[in-house]
Amino acid sequence: MAKLKTSFFCQNCGTQYAKWQGQCNACKEWNTIVEEVIQKEEKSSWKPTSEVKKAPKPLKIAEIDSSQEVRMDTLDGELNRVLGGGIVPGSLILLGGEPGIGKSTLLLQISLKLPYKTLYVSGEESQKQIKMRAERITPEGDNCYILTETKTQNIFRQIQEMEPEIVIIDSIQTLHTDYIESTAGSISQIRECTAELIKFAKETNVPVILIGHITKDGTIAGPKILEHMVDTVLQFEGDRNHVYRILRSLKNRFGSTAELGIYEMQGSGLREVSNPSEILLSHREEELSGTAIASTLEGMRPLMIEIQALVSTAVYGTPQRSTTGYNAKRLNMLLAVLEKRAGFRLGTKDVFLNVTGGISVDDPAIDLAVVAAILSSNEDIAVGKDVCFAGEVGLSGEIRPVNRVEQRIQEAEKLGFATIFVSKYNKISIKNSFIKIVLVSKIEEVVEHLFG
Repeated sequence: MAKLKTSFFCQNCGTQYAKWQGQCNACKEWNTIVEEVIQKEEKSSWKPTSEVKKAPKPLKIAEIDSSQEVRMDTLDGELNRVLGGGIVPGSLILLGGEPGIGKSTLLLQISLKLPYKTLYVSGEESQKQIKMRAERITPEGDNCYILTETKTQNIFRQIQEMEPEIVIIDSIQTLHTDYIESTAGSISQIRECTAELIKFAKETNVPVILIGHITKDGTIAGPKILEHMVDTVLQFEGDRNHVYRILRSLKNRFGSTAELGIYEMQGSGLREVSNPSEILLSHREEELSGTAIASTLEGMRPLMIEIQALVSTAVYGTPQRSTTGYNAKRLNMLLAVLEKRAGFRLGTKDVFLNVTGGISVDDPAIDLAVVAAILSSNEDIAVGKDVCFAGEVGLSGEIRPVNRVEQRIQEAEKLGFATIFVSKYNKISIKNSFIKIVLVSKIEEVVEHLFG
């Protein structure tokens, strides 16, 4: 047996040190360096059944095959959208999220629907527990095989025997390899196990999906290098008090990172929400002040979201500024613009802002709706239920144009809105539209249209 060696690793960034020290030189965090026992053996972790490929040779860029590789359809429209059209063969996908949010449910549900031979490896649940969940989701799933194992050598042995087309690991923090003498979930174990899976995926062209735990700060547990090693990083977000879950891409080598997938958590699993505007808009009979509808975009998908604002007199003299789902600094900027350019005295009033549906939006095109909601609450005059907004507000009070405005207008028209406010500097070529397009250039014009 080889001589055991110890080394020191930063739990935050994974930097290795020869001896312990209080602060990490790389990420400047304190008390994150821990000692781990390591053992290096000259063994191959993944041994392909076929002959070892020859070493790659350099090619001219004109000689490289640039044909589009066929993606694997997951039969899940939301996941396909976030991934950029499906799973790329040989890719490594990392899915992170809070405990109990539904990561395992999502991947088990997808593996039961996949038309490909799928191996679902669980290091956290027994086969009976997974069977109980699978029966609740769907009784079918002839292509899904369940394996409860945490040792990578045993997992690769089963992979060689059954030759799956997709491998799902739940979770990467529970795996361990014999070639590293440290506990499962440690920095060195996570890094080594991920390296073995990457080698397997690239040599066999079999995609691997990993579930990753997250820390209390919301980042994926383990070294930061884990996110650099994989091809795609997905974040599964949501609130346990709400039934809706959001799947967004933080990193994607094969597609856009601006796409968004929305699911509804039900007793029978996760339901795809193909029309997100239905959950983001309140269904109310009477008109209430302080609400305005904004037309926003997440990737290629247009969304209609409801902005709620409450403006009240500050009781203790110091006004409060509170936001949910919106940038608080941008709210302060808009309030300053309203006070300076439009003459509204909001400096001594509390302002609370909320984006309904539990989502966070950073699209500047919702500025106009935020301004309309604040003024509606301040004047106690309701904005019409069939009115929506799409415009960015500048520091001089001008309404700036937004991108893909025609797509926003078409979404508003499809959902039955009668009027939409946009910047007059937008170039609009829509003809024969049933929605009234109001072109505005300053906040004063919006105030005049809405409140006279």
